[in-house]
Amino acid sequence: MAKEAKGKKQAPENGKKNSPDQGKNKSPDKGKKKSSDKLSFRQTVSNNVFAMKLAGKYTRLMVVAAFLTTLFGYFEWVFFDGIFIRKIVQALDSNASFRSVMVFIGITTAVFFVIELFHKYSDNVIFPLETIKLYGGIYKRLFAKAKNVELRCYEDPDFYDKYTMAIDGAEEKICAIVKHFWGLLISIPAVGAVFYLMYDIDHYAVLFIISPLIGNFIFGNYKRKYEYKRYQAQVPGNKVHNYVSRMMYLPDGAKELRLSNVFSLLRKQYKEATEKNVRAAVKYAFANCSLSFWRITFTFTIIFEGVLFYASYRNLVSKTITLAQLTIMTSLMVAMTWILITAFEDIMELMKNGVFINNLRTFLEYEEQIPQDQGGVMPEGFESLEFRNVCFSYKDEETIRDLSFKIDNGDIVALVGHNGAGKTTIIKLLLRFYDPTSGEILLNGRNIKEYDLRAYRRLFATTFQDFAIFAMSVKENVLMGRHYENEDEIVHRALRRAGILEKVESLPNGVDTVMTKEFDKDGAVFSGGQHQKLAVARTFAKESPVKIFDEPSSALDPIAEYDLFKNIMKEGRTHTMVFISHRLSSVKNCDKVFMLEKGTIVERGSHRELIDAHGKYAKMYIRQAMNYLAVEKEEEVIL
Repeated sequence: MAKEAKGKKQAPENGKKNSPDQGKNKSPDKGKKKSSDKLSFRQTVSNNVFAMKLAGKYTRLMVVAAFLTTLFGYFEWVFFDGIFIRKIVQALDSNASFRSVMVFIGITTAVFFVIELFHKYSDNVIFPLETIKLYGGIYKRLFAKAKNVELRCYEDPDFYDKYTMAIDGAEEKICAIVKHFWGLLISIPAVGAVFYLMYDIDHYAVLFIISPLIGNFIFGNYKRKYEYKRYQAQVPGNKVHNYVSRMMYLPDGAKELRLSNVFSLLRKQYKEATEKNVRAAVKYAFANCSLSFWRITFTFTIIFEGVLFYASYRNLVSKTITLAQLTIMTSLMVAMTWILITAFEDIMELMKNGVFINNLRTFLEYEEQIPQDQGGVMPEGFESLEFRNVCFSYKDEETIRDLSFKIDNGDIVALVGHNGAGKTTIIKLLLRFYDPTSGEILLNGRNIKEYDLRAYRRLFATTFQDFAIFAMSVKENVLMGRHYENEDEIVHRALRRAGILEKVESLPNGVDTVMTKEFDKDGAVFSGGQHQKLAVARTFAKESPVKIFDEPSSALDPIAEYDLFKNIMKEGRTHTMVFISHRLSSVKNCDKVFMLEKGTIVERGSHRELIDAHGKYAKMYIRQAMNYLAVEKEEEVIL
């Protein structure tokens, strides 16, 4: 009958303002629940309920189908071993009519056939389709959360590890929890029914259920803990494996791989990560092996062999049960064994996945310190931006200290200084990627924490030094998801100002040409300088009152740099401009120049004023000019 087919089962609110000290050097770990392999029973149950609610939110059909599939499965076990076998044996003992026996068998077969059809439909139609729906819902939420958390989280290795574990097959673990959750709940009445039927035949036979309890609950539980410890130990190594694999097939490092010995370093990284993973596997191998042996022994061997010997003794030696009772009791014990084994497998899987889901839940419930969707006051244009006694510490190291300056509407401002002076950090603070440790940043006289964050950031168009080019069309790389009525005109004008229009128009599909060859064999591959011009075009295209350029010409030749800055200065006629530049010749026409050193302003004024002051700015400018002019004496530089 269908019994043979059952076998084992395979195994902050919008609009809420931040408090003044909310951004004070908080670690991303604060506000999160700790992820650990040592979860309490209450936490484990809570995590599994969380997963069930998550599944119900995106695919109720899967949850219902899993319930019905599990219910029918246990019904088949209990009915076949507890009722069908007993009915047949009793019919044979009482010499019941052949017709009545065949009618009973026929009805049972028809019911089991319908149930089996439902099983197959669920396994091959409902679950595959609903898993895709669940995958889409969960990852949409994960990606939205990843976009919403503050930048500091991505710079914290511990947080990033938890994020990696959170997205590692999240939908598969939730699907498993749905099935095992219903399996455990429905197994309870199933065990009760079989226990009653077996107890009715022999009171002492039920003692054999202690064996699978020991095998699964004790040895199985310890085995689960060691498996998770091994998984945790191998996560860093797996990250290295993934990184090296990407470097081997992505074009980013292709030239360096062929013109240097960097492959040997990557191979060394890969080998070291593999060795660490092997050591982790070896560390837990003996424990896992021995625990597996004892789990199988107690779960299968003792109960199967024990019940068989006990029932045989009762029938052949003590003559206290009939052959019919022996048959029924043996059948019931087999059913009880598989139900208990399956129930405890459900428990172990729920405990194991409860730990994995804890990472997912920790990430989804993490309370962002600077949420992207934070609401607040809507800014009314740009009048001024002021840093007032701002200090900022990153990983307990002060990078900005007692910084004060003001940018008024229409100003063209330059931030200059040596590497590590804090220039880019100022831009990140200005854009509210970070909040100051102390002090405040004011837009139009109001603390920027009080503004709707998305609306506030829309005031700025920014070119970062570490920009990214996406595997999309040139047009999409310029507009970056923004939409305008006259998009083509805006894109062409931005590309022209950035000095890259001629190159783009020479491409087969013009602005519709896809960048990189990752998804398109005919995709365009630009030089570093051309990529930088494309990134600058984004800032030209965005309609914002403030334009920020972080080293916009670092990859350009002097002529291209000159043309670019000429167009940037034209943009400054109608916008407020902020520059970061190492090349001081490019900031000569700025209204204000702030010379930074160790996170604070050491000199300020116009270019002419700073040159006349003969301070650090003048000294840096002269040294750069000497390199450009190929002169050896400072006196030869015309200031």
